[in-house]
Order: sequence, then structure tokens, then C-alpha cells
Amino acid sequence: MWGLKHLVLISTTCIVALTRAVELDVNSDVSIRDASATYAYGVLTYYTGNLTGTPVELIGMFPQPYYWWEAGATWGALVDYWAYTGDPSYINTTIQALIAQLGPENNYMPPARNAELGNDDQAFWALAAMTAAEYSFPASPPDVGSTYPSYLDIVRNVFDGMITRWDLSSCAGGLKWQIFEANAGYHYKSAIANGGLFQISARLARYTGNATYVEWAERVWGWCERIGLIGRGGEIFDGSDDLLNCTELNHLQWSYNAGAFLYGAANLYNYTNGSSVWQTRLSGLLTATGVFFTPEENATDVLFEQACETRGECNTDQLAFKAFLARWMAKSAVLAPYTAPAIMTLLTTSALGAAAACSGPLPPAANDPATANSTVASSACGSRWYTRSYDGVTGLGQQLAALEVTQALLLLRRAGPVPITLPNVVIATDVVPTTTLGVPHRTATGEASGPTNAAMGRFALGEEEGVLGCRILWTRAFDDLLDDEACFQGIWVAG
Repeated sequence: MWGLKHLVLISTTCIVALTRAVELDVNSDVSIRDASATYAYGVLTYYTGNLTGTPVELIGMFPQPYYWWEAGATWGALVDYWAYTGDPSYINTTIQALIAQLGPENNYMPPARNAELGNDDQAFWALAAMTAAEYSFPASPPDVGSTYPSYLDIVRNVFDGMITRWDLSSCAGGLKWQIFEANAGYHYKSAIANGGLFQISARLARYTGNATYVEWAERVWGWCERIGLIGRGGEIFDGSDDLLNCTELNHLQWSYNAGAFLYGAANLYNYTNGSSVWQTRLSGLLTATGVFFTPEENATDVLFEQACETRGECNTDQLAFKAFLARWMAKSAVLAPYTAPAIMTLLTTSALGAAAACSGPLPPAANDPATANSTVASSACGSRWYTRSYDGVTGLGQQLAALEVTQALLLLRRAGPVPITLPNVVIATDVVPTTTLGVPHRTATGEASGPTNAAMGRFALGEEEGVLGCRILWTRAFDDLLDDEACFQGIWVAG
């Protein structure tokens, strides 16, 4: 395990990160924009899909070990980056990516990606398109005419396909993790697949006013509550095996699962003009996110991936997850202002931790003449913000997480050039909740982890980078591959 002692965090009242690699003054919009620009540049150093001669099916994709879903998530982050900063640098690249991966039915189901195309993967691309619709992101480069549907129609296409896959053959409903039966994980009904549909439905409801989307959001929420994916304390548990009719749960908690439901609930809170039902649900979800903050006594309010990060066991996918909790927390604070003080505290402290952890060398492609001698070239981000130091564990997910948590501050400060109120996207300004929600804290009961018994523990080694952690595959074919104790080394316990 990591041998370095962790550095003590400075007080959260201090406004400048200690490292010189990425300077961040959280009281300065200019400083936050500059840091966000540095991180965004770093994200694009991992991208090769804009090189001359790139096959069409690879435009929008990041090279191995990054999966298709993370590419979609990244373009969504860059739409936000444009909206919050006004920087046009990556508009054309982002448009090309969002179009190239549409597939023949204009619904983000390109046949070339079938082997890794799950409901959650498709959802991340659809959510990027939804953000593009909400912020009126350009639909095509200025010099190129577009024959593609609008971003809104693309999201509608995804929604229409997803609801046909609502599976009543087991568990009385729910979306499977995977779309195609040949893919590992087909019999797992996951929180992120259902959370993706929930958020898409909620955002379409708020954007269009169509009651059908509200009905589907309510349906997904109700099903998740009934089988226990949404816990009594607002926890979001990872999923359940439909071969067991969802009678047992995997109690592992991931930050992006929590974020997906949080922002969906915030949209419905806003859409219903602050209904008590959605305020209660939203408050419960936000309170339960306390499990993802304060990994150590000296790292108060710093975001981390509690299931794997402190042990250095996160795989490539998992290293990106906290990016999306940060993204969706900030957006939730805008739609539900009573949550803003707590969220601002958490994301501000986390952004300072991220800045201190970003001092490594970017990939060689970043060392172009314009940046080779600048701090930009030494702004690769490590994985553990709570150490306030660079840990050498770099990658797209780490860079993306730093971008998300930092540019979120611009949204919270209302500093971006894109108006918060857009046509069909109206903020409920007359909602006056009874209380302001406090900063969530970790509790012992909030950290339940592991499947309810060994029958749920079907694992395979994290093939992306051979880490000690495991990739959850949830298929009976892997019963004898590893014993649970060797696989997750104590994370998976009877719950």
C-alpha cells in the first residue's frame, strides 16, 4: 500500500492551493477559468481522434484503456466547459465527436461499439447531447451544414429506445446493465443504467414540460426504491442480479451512481416548483453523499472514491467516477438553491485538493512549442486529492475529475457567459424551502458495502490495468474465477 504519509490539509478558509503546478484562487473567476482551461487542455492531450486519417468510427473515441462511455462523458464535460468559460477552443472537436458516434438510428448505438454498449454507456452520450441542448451548444461547425437531428431529438431517440428495454421479465421492471445478451453483465440490473434513464427522463421533463417523461422518471425511482437500489438513507447501491429476481443487492456505493440520481431529483424538484416529495428525496440523496467526502481526519470535505481510492485499487473506469458527482452536485445546487451552501463548501475544498494533486507531466503530445516550458505541461493530475500532492497515478479520468470539480465553481458562482436561464430551462426562483441543508458527513451506517451473500460476488480482475481491485462482471460464468476475499480484499462483506 502507499507508504507516504499524507500531508495535512490547510484550512478551508485558505483560498490558494499550495502547489505551483495549478494555481487556484477560489475567490477569483479569472483564476478558476485559468485552472479549468489548463485541465481541459490536459484532457485533450489524451485524444487522438482528431488526427488526419482517423477512421470515422474512431472519431470521438479515446484510445485504450478508455472505454466508449468515458468518451461520451468527456464530451459532456467539454460542453459545460464552453458554457462556463466561453472558450471556443474545443467546439468543433466536440461537435465532431457528438455526431460521429450517433450510429445509423441517431441514438448513440453505433454498431462498432456493440461489444461495450450498455444502457449506461449510451446514457452518458445522451446526457452530453442533453447538456448541448440545454446550453444551446452549436449543432455544427459554422462552415458545415448539418443534416443531423437536433440535440434534443437525439436524446428523445435514446429515451424512446431505452423504455422499450424496460424489462418486466424479472424483478418486475428495471433496465439491465447491458443491452446485448452476449455482453458480460447482461443479467445485472445496475444503478447507473437506471440512474441514466432516470436523469434523462427528469431533464427531458423539465426541458419540454412533457408529462410522459415525468411518469417515466417516477417509474424508475419507484422501482429502484422497491428493490432497494435506493436505500432508506438515500444511499444508491450498485445493482442486483436478475437471475435471483433482484432479491439480493450489491451494497457497494460509487460516486457517479449517487450523482446520477441526485441531479435527476434536482430537476424534478425544480420542475415541480419545490414539491415536498422531491425536496425530501433530494435532501436524502445529498445527505448520503457524505460517504464520498472526508477520507481522513485531516482531509475534511475532500471528495474521494470511497470503495477503492484509499487502497489504490480503483481501475480505469473508477478513477473517473468522482468527476460526475462533482458535475451533478454543482448543477443540482443551481436547480435547488437550498443545497448550494453545502455543495459549495464540498466542491471548493475538493477543487483546492485537486489543484494540489496536479503537478505531473502531461502526455508527450502536450509538449508542443506553445506549452512545453509552461506550467500547463506539468499539470497532469494524480488520483488522490486528499493527500494534497501528486501521486503519479495519471490518466484521462483523473484529468477529467479535476476539470469537473473546478469548472463547477464557475457555475456555482454564476460566472459563465451562458445565461443560467435559457428558453425552456427556467430556474425556480420562488421556491423557499423550510431549511438550508447542511454539509453531509460520513457515517458508519452510510458505508455499507458488499453483496448480501457470496451468490452475488461474481468478479474478474480489472483487465484495464491489472490493479488489485476487480471489475464487476456479474455473470455466472465467473463463479470459479476468484474467491471473493482475494478479489476485493475486504470490501465485499455480508451486508
